Amino acid sequence: MKAFVLALAVVTASPLMGGETPKPKKPTLEIRPTPRFGFSPLNVLFVAELKGGGDVEEFYCPELEWDWDDGGKSVKESDCPPYENGVTHIERRFSKAHGFVRAGNYAVKVTMRRANHLIAQQTVTVTVRPGLGDPSTIP
Repeated sequence: MKAFVLALAVVTASPLMGGETPKPKKPTLEIRPTPRFGFSPLNVLFVAELKGGGDVEEFYCPELEWDWDDGGKSVKESDCPPYENGVTHIERRFSKAHGFVRAGNYAVKVTMRRANHLIAQQTVTVTVRPGLGDPSTIP
């Protein structure tokens, strides 16, 4: 009598099947203004730092849009060399200075995108009190 062996393999779907890499965790953006409050005219240095996420192409060479909440905006676009996995450095710290002429509370928003894809966005408030020569205090 002959014996037959039946082998059964169960395969479950996995995000790593087919050579796919797992999607990196969504990063956050932290903004630190220096100083956070002061008297007009006030020059503020903003440092935006990308926290979390991996060193992957999705976060490489982003465009940053700074909305100053005083009617002005600034955009930083970079001309970067092509991304090389394991070689390319992902920039995570960005800085920009801005001057506020008038007193007010300003909700400064930084938006980080790559190829029109939102990476992260954050808002921080800067308080500017009336200083000498502030146009908003002149009668």
